[in-house]
Amino acid sequence: MEGNLAAVLADRADTYGWRDRPLFHSGAATYSHGEVHDAGARAAGVLRSVGVRPGHRVLIALPDSIAFVAALLGTLRLGAVAVLTGPELSGREHAYVLGDADPRAVVCGPGLVPRFTSVPVLTGDDLADEPASLPDPVPVPAGAAAYVQYTSGTTGDPKGAVHRHTDPAAYHEAMALGALGMVPGDVSFSLSKACYPYGLGATVFFPMFCGGASVLWPDAPTVRGAVEQARRHRPTLLFTVPTWYARLVSGPEPRAVREAFASLRAAASAGEPLLPSLGDRIEEVLGCPVLDGLGSTEVGHTFVSNTVTRRRRGALGVVLDPYEIAVRGEGGVGYEGRPGEDRAAAAAANAAGLGAGGQAAARIGERGALYVRGPSVMIEYLGKPGRTADALGPDGWLRTGDLVHVDEDGFVHHHGRILDQVTVSGERVLPLEVERILGQHPGVVEVAVIADADADGAGEEAGGGALAAFVVADEVAPPVPVLAEELIGLARERLPEHKVPRSVTFMAELPRTSTGKVRRSALGRAELSRNGDGSLR
Repeated sequence: MEGNLAAVLADRADTYGWRDRPLFHSGAATYSHGEVHDAGARAAGVLRSVGVRPGHRVLIALPDSIAFVAALLGTLRLGAVAVLTGPELSGREHAYVLGDADPRAVVCGPGLVPRFTSVPVLTGDDLADEPASLPDPVPVPAGAAAYVQYTSGTTGDPKGAVHRHTDPAAYHEAMALGALGMVPGDVSFSLSKACYPYGLGATVFFPMFCGGASVLWPDAPTVRGAVEQARRHRPTLLFTVPTWYARLVSGPEPRAVREAFASLRAAASAGEPLLPSLGDRIEEVLGCPVLDGLGSTEVGHTFVSNTVTRRRRGALGVVLDPYEIAVRGEGGVGYEGRPGEDRAAAAAANAAGLGAGGQAAARIGERGALYVRGPSVMIEYLGKPGRTADALGPDGWLRTGDLVHVDEDGFVHHHGRILDQVTVSGERVLPLEVERILGQHPGVVEVAVIADADADGAGEEAGGGALAAFVVADEVAPPVPVLAEELIGLARERLPEHKVPRSVTFMAELPRTSTGKVRRSALGRAELSRNGDGSLR
């Protein structure tokens, strides 16, 4: 589907008779598809009045609101490029995005205006003004940039992934239709905010493409707030990351949570692997299937996922159409696959040792680095040709940085991020393997494992070291000293000695990025001093 994305979405609403259907529920207000597209047209007129033209960039730092959607649609309508960033970020982080993106204008809340004085600044309220005229959608060439979203910055400075006007149609086909089977009667609710990839699809583009509705919730997420939103708006689909599912289902009132979310038919999880034990708990409390999946800022949304018709606990899921993946080891390509392929033929090719281009290949079931290719893979990292070349090959394959294997049924299994690997006793260790064992204890809500920087001989060069576990415990878990001893014992039963954590540190919550990923570097900081029982001081 080509053309200006704002025009494509408005045309769909007209063609399928959705203009009067609810699109966004925000507090006590409900906005129809038609009202939202009209707001986008007005916003385009206001943005044009401050000099925004095709190809210019507009930085948007607004909470989930009609103003956010209007700013996005207005920018797209002008053929300009929306740069999406979280309004909750620090002044330093906003300054970085401002300098990196070099926008022609900024749209933000009143409290953020002083941060962006170097360019014309509008507030969300300004976009509701009646402009002198409503500009027609600007025709855009195939492959034109539409919006930029920044990576979480866990491996360096955040990078702006540039996406096209056509990209949301691709990941809508994959996740909304292929994995969830979304229909006009669905109401989606995402605890991940719309300025970030997961929330942008779930909250904005999925309902606009399928004629459904979603919840616009401007507040910072809390369990109590999420329950109140669910009671009011009765969502059928929930989107968030494992840490928020853990908070929802591990509180003191699981019955209240289940009653509030009784309207759900499915829950989708991404951001980090979902521990099987947490998945079981989610389904028990929410009363619906939870679908683990894998996506990235560079792809725009989810490209591997369990689906409402095909799922397997402990696996990330299957490759979603229209994407294809490759699993590459040192000897070549271990697996190449796409939805609907002949699995027997793929298995035979792997057994024969053949991969792409005739390279030597590992067999199905052997792990390697994950690559993905598809129509929504980013154009580039904004202004970073070297980093783009490192991640994105000339053949369109994106290196994700994940270590996986694919089983004979086509399910993708995650072994962790390649950069998270550590060396202990001279051997490479994947923290996710240890985390999955510790996560089997009923007293564990969340867990992260890293190399213990305080251990003698720690570090790759020394080949020694040890592991340290950081745990968020359930409210009804045993006392800290007892739980720490039980976790060490559990690891010792299931794992070789060098994979058994030397220490267990208990935390109220794990440090995370704005997109929900654990900040492992923060866990290793010296200021995390420990008591004798392993708990934080």
